[in-house]
Amino acid sequence: MLSSERLESAGNGKLDSLTPGDKSPLHAMSVDVEDYFHVAALSSVIRRDQWDSLPSRVQENTERLLSLFDNHNVKATFFVLGWVAERFPHLVRNLSDHGHEIASHGYSHQLVYRQSPEVFREETIRSKRIIEDIIGKPVEGYRAASYSITKESLWALDVLGEVGFTWDSSIFPIRHDRYGIPGSPSAPYSIETSNGSIIREFPLTTAHLMGFSIPAAGGGYFRQFPYPLFRYLFRNASGFGKHPQMFYLHPWEIDPNQPKYNNASWFSRFRHYRNLDCCYSRLERLLKDFRFGTVSESYDAYDPGGVPVHSNQMIRLT
Repeated sequence: MLSSERLESAGNGKLDSLTPGDKSPLHAMSVDVEDYFHVAALSSVIRRDQWDSLPSRVQENTERLLSLFDNHNVKATFFVLGWVAERFPHLVRNLSDHGHEIASHGYSHQLVYRQSPEVFREETIRSKRIIEDIIGKPVEGYRAASYSITKESLWALDVLGEVGFTWDSSIFPIRHDRYGIPGSPSAPYSIETSNGSIIREFPLTTAHLMGFSIPAAGGGYFRQFPYPLFRYLFRNASGFGKHPQMFYLHPWEIDPNQPKYNNASWFSRFRHYRNLDCCYSRLERLLKDFRFGTVSESYDAYDPGGVPVHSNQMIRLT
């Protein structure tokens, strides 16, 4: 049986291609473009058939992020939900026109392991085509809703390769109630799927302290941890400046004035609403403390090389 150490070595690459004199690696800045009512934490109190009747805030919040990135000369990767792209094509086109990378976040923000392969394929193709028609460019990157490519849904990587995706950022090397593949590589690597496709994987950032894997990729972790602690964990995960990491955020996370659903569980409210009022200012600090670019730029600078990990090996991780 494969050990996690052997798989970890598959994701340890070099930074030789970074420009000499750079003080830090080029980390990946990513935004999952979805609205507040799409999130899994509120799915028990907001039905999918209600979405079109709810006040949308995704355009305004995403444009705030766009302005912030422009002010800091940062190019990011925007993983756009197909549902959002259908309703706000001008927003997606504007992101692309500003030079940002556009990738897919699926269509309806459903957890992959709760979909059949047939439904997943249909929604993935639908989202890809919608976005490509808007920006006039191929869409090659993908991120699953709530990082829900797990051991139980690795078949999704086969589908991604078959329909034209070349890279993914859905695998979190931690234990969590909704996602994660513990023991999988924490640095960028390649996966050979069961049908022979090669998918480049940029996993979500995880720090390693005293034998524990601590998520430090952004999102709720960025809001829940005090900023100095998050900054330390992010630096720890990068080997204190040796290799790039993935950061992610959602537009609704900079919006403390979004509608509140007090009928959600205490834990869901804690996950979703805590520290929304300080997330934007923390993001400004983060952009000053680290260098960021698109997912593709960061992966290419890292150039992990090596032999691809086969998806069957990940299923057998202990």
